[in-house]
Amino acid sequence: MKLWSILGNSQKLDGGAMFGNAPRAMWQAWSQPDDENRINLACRALLASPLNGKTVLFESGIGAFFEPKLRERYGIQESNHVLLDSLQAAGFSHEDIDVVVISHLHFDHAGGLLRAWSEGQAPELLFPNATFVIGKEAWARAVHPHPRDRASFIPELQPLLEASGRLELVDGAQCQALGDSVRFHYSDGHTPGLMLAEIIGSEHADQAPHGGLVFCSDLIPGRPWVHVPITMGYDRNAELLIDEKRAFLEDKLARNVHLYFTHDPDCALAQVQKDARGKYSTTHEVPELHARAL
Repeated sequence: MKLWSILGNSQKLDGGAMFGNAPRAMWQAWSQPDDENRINLACRALLASPLNGKTVLFESGIGAFFEPKLRERYGIQESNHVLLDSLQAAGFSHEDIDVVVISHLHFDHAGGLLRAWSEGQAPELLFPNATFVIGKEAWARAVHPHPRDRASFIPELQPLLEASGRLELVDGAQCQALGDSVRFHYSDGHTPGLMLAEIIGSEHADQAPHGGLVFCSDLIPGRPWVHVPITMGYDRNAELLIDEKRAFLEDKLARNVHLYFTHDPDCALAQVQKDARGKYSTTHEVPELHARAL
């Protein structure tokens, strides 16, 4: 199996929103803001092939489905569908993808499932040969959103996914499409039912999987958020997220599972470490993956 980091459309969002109650004096050392207080963010997907005999895309980024006015509002930097270009550069088309795994249906993770905006044209679903794997609780949140995050969802997307006949909703550790090769973890601090996909590494004698990598999604958007107290203003329940993150990192450290970041503009993959004071950070940071073995 080989892995590729697949960049989608990038964003600039308010640094204060991205770092919650952390003061600017702290977070600007991690992410330098522009004149509008915005920081650079990636929307990075992960491509794995063959995984359980299939070509699998984890996440789809924000895509280019927004009309120009909304594209500007949400700080999207490119008008073309960058994810499709990145797939092509890796030697793939969206038609080659057998499975797409979506951690949750906020538009910056699921918008890339749609064709780029074109005036007068209705939204259209890409990936015509793929099974779409989504957590049941995340799906329910998207279908019946709370006013706090209603604007984070794409109303047209859920009906298109359902009508495709290729939607698999998951509420356990495995899914039918990927079998034992991927294990799912769940988190509720950012949004209900956030699904974190772990590509399983080797098995030790005790049958606990070691190695591998986990797609951290919005539980840990990038390296600065590995520090346990750092959360986003977008998180539904920051205190719960901190508790979930601590347990998540302790488990990944114990099993040497690498962290894969979607929103870090400069780092795709890293290992987690903990110092004598119990503070988590990253080491062995990798900016991009190109046909890399796990």
